[in-house]
Parts: sequence; C-alpha cells; structure tokens
Amino acid sequence: MPTPEAAAIATELRTAMGRLTRRVTHEDRIPLGQVAVLGVLDRQGPMTTSDLAADQRVRPQSMARAVGLLMDQELITRRAHPTDGRKSLVELTAAGRAALEAERGRRAGWLAQAIEAELTAEERELLARATGLLDRLAAR
Repeated sequence: MPTPEAAAIATELRTAMGRLTRRVTHEDRIPLGQVAVLGVLDRQGPMTTSDLAADQRVRPQSMARAVGLLMDQELITRRAHPTDGRKSLVELTAAGRAALEAERGRRAGWLAQAIEAELTAEERELLARATGLLDRLAAR
C-alpha cells in the first residue's frame, strides 16, 4: 500500500502530465494514436499489426483501423513476413518518417519554447534531472 505522500505525488503528477500531454498534442497534425504507431515502427522496425496492437495495448481491430488509415495516407506500407506466409509486416515509408519527424519537431519546438520562456535556469536543471526519474517510472 503506497504511503499518503506517494499517493499525493502520484495524483499531482498524473494530473500535470495529463495537462502537458494534452497541450503538446494540441500541436499535432496527425492524431496521437497514429503518431504512436509511426513512432513504434520508427524505433522498433517493421512489425505485425498484432504486435503493434500488443505494444500499444489496444485491440487488434482498433490497430487494424489505425494501420488502414496510415496506409491510406501512404505513411506506412505492408509487406510479406519473411518467415510466416500467413502474416505481413507494416513499416514506415519515407513519407511516414518525414511526417513523424515533422510531428516530433512541432511538439519539441513548442515544449522547448515553453521551457525556455517559463522556467528559470535552476528549474530547467531540475526538470532535466526529473526526466530520468519519469523514464524509470514509465519502464516499470
């Protein structure tokens, strides 16, 4: 059972991260779920739709819709699985990689400007140290 202090920090952190995430995604041109798929394919390489669904913790039917939308936009392509003829892999196209980089640039650009405008040098240093802690929590 978490301590009351840990529970209070968790509540405040979840609220703040939710607000920040919503604000950053306001900069998006591609829906968040689709950007997440492009990001996974960029980091991990070609994957099956089932593997993508498992990675993103969504139903395979939901992922199939997202994959279909991304294929319609020519941001990803499908090819035969090298070892299992019943499966196919989806992977980024050059246009998909460019769209993902543009999304990342918009998000990071807005956030970098906000960090610079709103935080003191000491606060920026504290935030830089906190990102490692957030990564540790996310990996748990």
